[in-house]
Amino acid sequence: MSGLEGIKKITELNLKDKRVFIRVDFNVPIENGKIVDDFRIRAALPTIKYALEQEAKVIIASHMGRPKTDEDKKNMSLEAVAERLRELLECDVIFVHEPEGNAPKGLFPALKRNQLLLLENLRFSEGEESNAHEMASQLASYTDIYINDAFGASHRAHASIVGLPSIVKDKGIGFLIEKEITMLDRVLYKTESPFLAVLGGSKVSDKIGMIENMLSRIDTFLIGGAMAYTFLSAKNTPIGNSRVETAKLSLAKELIERIHGRDKKLLLPIDHVIVQDLKPGAEHKTTTNEIIPEGWMAVDIGPKTRQLYANEILRAATLFWNGPMGVYEMKPFDQGTMAIANAFAETNGTSIIGGGDSAAAIKAAGLEDKMDHISTGGGASLEYLEGSKLPGLEVLRQGKAKS
Repeated sequence: MSGLEGIKKITELNLKDKRVFIRVDFNVPIENGKIVDDFRIRAALPTIKYALEQEAKVIIASHMGRPKTDEDKKNMSLEAVAERLRELLECDVIFVHEPEGNAPKGLFPALKRNQLLLLENLRFSEGEESNAHEMASQLASYTDIYINDAFGASHRAHASIVGLPSIVKDKGIGFLIEKEITMLDRVLYKTESPFLAVLGGSKVSDKIGMIENMLSRIDTFLIGGAMAYTFLSAKNTPIGNSRVETAKLSLAKELIERIHGRDKKLLLPIDHVIVQDLKPGAEHKTTTNEIIPEGWMAVDIGPKTRQLYANEILRAATLFWNGPMGVYEMKPFDQGTMAIANAFAETNGTSIIGGGDSAAAIKAAGLEDKMDHISTGGGASLEYLEGSKLPGLEVLRQGKAKS
C-alpha cells in the first residue's frame, strides 16, 4: 500500500509550454527582512528546476505565517523569498504583488525560459484559508497544470491546496512530496525492527493519534519534553511545578497500560534538569532520580536519561523523532535535545525526523547530512502517521476535474 496510489508525479505530466502552478511551502523564518533558515526553499528546488528544464511557464505560490494586521503583512511578505530564489536558481524571479489580480495572466505570454513568477503571500487574500471558490477560480484561470509540493501545508483544506486542484484537470505532486510520503510509508508499512520512536514537545494530545495508530508497529517509545511530565504524573511520580496536561492524565495512564500490555517498551526520564524560574541565565540543577521537588520545574532531560535514550537509539533499526526533549531554544536547556540529535547521527538505522522543532534541532547541530529524511512538515507528518487523510493529497486522487 502507498499513500501515493492514484496520484500522478510531475514526471508523468507534459509540462512543455504549459502554465504550471507549483504550490510550495516557503513558510520560513525571517528576521529583520532576512531569511534565517532556507531549508524549505532548498527542499523545493528540484521540482522547480525540473519544471523549468521541461520548458514550463512556472508560477510559484506559498503562504507565510498567519497575517492578521497590516504590520503582519509588512513582516510576512515573500519578497525576501523572491530574492533568495534568485540566488539559488540563478534566474529571474518576477514577484507578483496581487495573487488574485490579472497580472500573472498578462505576464505569462512574455515569460522567458530563465524567468518564473512568484506570488505574494497567499494568506494576504482572505479566500485562501476559507478555501473560497472565487480565489481558486482566479488562480485556475492562469493554470494549465497544478503541482503540489507543499507537504507542510497539505493537511490544510485551503484554496491553493484543495480548491484550485479540484478545478484543474491535470495535476500531480513534486519531488518533495513524493519523498515525504515514500519515507513516511516506510515508517508505516516497511519498518525494520526494532522500531523506536522518540516523542517530545509540550502536549500528549498532539501525539495521541500517532501513538494509537502505530502502537502495534513501534517497539520502543522514548518520551521527553513537557509531555513526559504528564506521563510521570499519571504514574503518580511527583513532578513539582512542571507543566502537565491535567485533562489528559487518564489518557496517559491508559496509554501506559496499553503499551505495556503489548509488551512494548516505554521509557520516561529518570532524571531532570530543573529550575525555579524559567528565564535566561536561571539557576538550575539536576535531580538524582525521576522525582521533581516542589517549587521546581523540569526544563530538560538529565544526563542519565540522555545516556539511557542514546543507548536505545543506537540499537534501533528504524527511528522516528518528533518533538524536543526540553526548552531547547534556551541554552543550556538544549543539551537533552542535542544528545538525541547526536545519537540519531550515530545510528546505522533508518532515521526519519518528523519536522518542526526536531528538524530545527538537527539543523542547529549541523547534522542534516546524517539523517535519512528530515520532514518539512511537523503537523502534516504527524497527521499522516495518525492515519488521517491529507486533503492536499486526496484531491489529487480524484478523477475528472469539476467544470
